[in-house]
Amino acid sequence: MAKYGEGDARWIVQERADGTNVHNWHWAERDCLEWSRARLSSLLAGLPVLSGEGGLTLRTTTLDKLDGEAYVNIRKGKVIPGYELSLTLAWEAEATTESGVVKVSGAAEVPYLADENADEDPDLRVTVRGEDGPVARRAKDAFLSKGKPLVLEKIREYVSAMAKGGPAKDEVDSKKTPTKAAAAAAAGGTAAAAAPAAKKEEAPAVKEKKAKGKDKEGFKTIEMTEKFYCRAKDIYEILMDENRWKGFTQSNARISREVGGQFSLFDGSISGINEELQEGKLIVQKWRFGSWPDGVHSTVRLMFDEPESGVTVISLKQTDVPEEDRYGNSTVAENTERGWRELIFQRIRGVFGFGI
Repeated sequence: MAKYGEGDARWIVQERADGTNVHNWHWAERDCLEWSRARLSSLLAGLPVLSGEGGLTLRTTTLDKLDGEAYVNIRKGKVIPGYELSLTLAWEAEATTESGVVKVSGAAEVPYLADENADEDPDLRVTVRGEDGPVARRAKDAFLSKGKPLVLEKIREYVSAMAKGGPAKDEVDSKKTPTKAAAAAAAGGTAAAAAPAAKKEEAPAVKEKKAKGKDKEGFKTIEMTEKFYCRAKDIYEILMDENRWKGFTQSNARISREVGGQFSLFDGSISGINEELQEGKLIVQKWRFGSWPDGVHSTVRLMFDEPESGVTVISLKQTDVPEEDRYGNSTVAENTERGWRELIFQRIRGVFGFGI
């Protein structure tokens, strides 16, 4: 037995110089505020509430504000979420009247969304911006009756996602012990796949291509293709114009239009340097998240092709994306790819009408 005050070395979890959290013994906390901003925005922005019923069109537009904190604590696969948030969602309506089309805008505010009330719907307040005329009152009533249940349903989806680990869900799932049946099936599948592979020798050209295309250890590559109904120079201008970035992302941005110039996006969460710029044809940038390990930069290459008039195809390739951030989050590539699709390309379509 150890002396009082010394403790038994067998039960002491030592601090390691390499920062490794052995077997997730310590509680590991993940900051989820930016993930929450992206998740809630994708859930709540652009929701159709009414589509012309009774001469009224009503939809949500953007998540104007999200304040507070959000995180998850994980230990040995157990998740404890924590969040205290307030959010403001913008909405707009159009009504057809005898004098023409009348437009109204407003906001839906959730002043307090917290984990302590996860089993209850939060309070939601609906307001009208501008004059409170007959159309404005009608739109507000319609949002309360039709839009409020829809918004609360989406908020419940967010609460459920946080309960499962939020951005750390993949990490939590990976640490769960597979059942014997699943392990046996996986082993059988591996053996079955290995059998024909042993018999069939790949052509040298295929082998060489795979070797050249292989990612560096600890890094991944993201590739995607997106189509927009606009000219190539239009989408190029949007991606290189900081004021338009501020508009469709609802966040601060600073963008240099010069080769060698710096840029900062999403309130400073992303930063980098322009390496090559060809108007309407090519953007190459060194690009990183602030949460990535120091000194790590990926390379983003955006190629613009206009196969026919009014149609632009963007081919994105992002290399050297780290598998983990500085906090041990192993979903960096997945979150980055989702961000390109949902927070950049989909929002450009929604705001500028290039894909609706």
